[in-house]
Amino acid sequence: MATFLVFTLLTLSSFSSPTQAEIFTSIGQMTDLIFTERELVQSLKEYIEAEEMKLEAVKSWANKLDMLTRVSTLDPEGFLAHPVNAYKLMKRLNTEWSELESLVLQDPSDGFISNMSVHRQYFPDEEDEKGAAKALIRLQDTYKLDSESFSKGKLPGVRYNAELTVDDCFDMGKLAYNENDYYHSVLWMQQALRQMDSGEDAKTPKADILDYLSYSVYQMGDLPRAIELTRRLVAIDPSHQRAGANLHYFERLLSKELRDRGQGQQEPADEKPIQLDTYERPKDYLPEREVYEALCRGEGVKMTEKRRSRLFCRYQDGSRSPRLLLKPMKEEDEWDSPHIVRFLEALSDEEIEKIKELAKPKLARATVRDPKTGVLTVANYRVSKSAWLEGEDDPVIARVNQRIEDVTGLTVDTAELLQVTHPRHSRTSHTRKDEPDAFKSLGTGNRVATFLNYMSDVEAGGATVFPDFGAAIWPRKGTAVFWYNLFKSGEGDYRTRHAACPVLVGSKWVSNKWIHERGQEFRRPCGLTEVD
Repeated sequence: MATFLVFTLLTLSSFSSPTQAEIFTSIGQMTDLIFTERELVQSLKEYIEAEEMKLEAVKSWANKLDMLTRVSTLDPEGFLAHPVNAYKLMKRLNTEWSELESLVLQDPSDGFISNMSVHRQYFPDEEDEKGAAKALIRLQDTYKLDSESFSKGKLPGVRYNAELTVDDCFDMGKLAYNENDYYHSVLWMQQALRQMDSGEDAKTPKADILDYLSYSVYQMGDLPRAIELTRRLVAIDPSHQRAGANLHYFERLLSKELRDRGQGQQEPADEKPIQLDTYERPKDYLPEREVYEALCRGEGVKMTEKRRSRLFCRYQDGSRSPRLLLKPMKEEDEWDSPHIVRFLEALSDEEIEKIKELAKPKLARATVRDPKTGVLTVANYRVSKSAWLEGEDDPVIARVNQRIEDVTGLTVDTAELLQVTHPRHSRTSHTRKDEPDAFKSLGTGNRVATFLNYMSDVEAGGATVFPDFGAAIWPRKGTAVFWYNLFKSGEGDYRTRHAACPVLVGSKWVSNKWIHERGQEFRRPCGLTEVD
């Protein structure tokens, strides 16, 4: 029997350290930050109220003394001739002004600063912010959304409106620029400029936007537009230290290009707004990325009527399992070859909430088997959070494991623990090639099958896609999908490589059970050929 490990299209993050960018990857943790921010806002309002009370007291004192000194300075000797006035002047200068000084020196911000210090340890860091920005860019690519769609909150299935300011767009473009990603830098700087030209206020100077945009456009090979943008920059800021030199450089390059082509004059710059298709996105080193993204957009293979006629729904009793005889599982065919089925009502709402409750305290960066040792290690290229649950953790987990065994007919005694995953924004698809001995230390053989529970609906995005044959399986809360990763011979079915699409809008929870070969010898006997 040939040794094979499942090839899985995973998600690639650009971070090198597993201790960084821990927050943006999970809505669960970001939900906690929402309440943290609310508490800080309340603390800030209390600080403002204290400052206002302090200021009112100082203003009242100032107004009283203003009236008094107006009178006293008209006739100082006559004023002090009254012994009470002389006494009160001594008292004010010796005591009351000192009290006022103490009042002014009081710092009502102590409570707010203390609250900030307590919560700051849970704040996202720079890597989290970068990760969230790169996730937006990945969503932009995957779902072919222009920058204005994000900036104006024009996303499918959204319940809450959210817009990006000029400064936000500028920061997005600057992040891409610093990564030498001039394609996305152009898109976001152009959006920042468009919003500023429409009259939106911003802290970012227009000269800065034009500076980044013009150079990024030059890097994309559009000299005429780069020259036009640099001229606008020079007109706004004639003393700009780079603009003049860049303009002369761009003009010389364009003149040389025109001479080489035998043209006598420069063509006018294209005045059309820069769109997604204005420039070609740089080719990715991952050959399947375009296929993967198309599938995520729902542009997969459409089955013919003849193939669809071979898809059925049925009641599955797990070969007359006692636990399914009275209430068999509803089963639907999702794909014919390789055969992928979906089980309906695989998890109840109560079971889903219990699984999430058990998983939340254990959620950590997703792990994979080390290809050489078989040991679980943090996967820097995965941006989801995952937790592993045992049957002993709670009766619900034991019941779910038993149900998987009943409906598939495969033993879960040698299966991996139930993995609960809470992805936020996936990154570029990536093929992981496991070494043949990755599970050798476990002594359970390779992953023969995958049972994937969908524990939430997703407003937009979040499909499970199979690039090799063009299928896209969409999340439906309470359902589960099942497929075999190995043929009966033990040979790998490479077609079952799969990837998770990024969640565009919503929150995605899944749990999966990887079932291994050992113990299945009589439950799923070998076939007569390698591909049975």
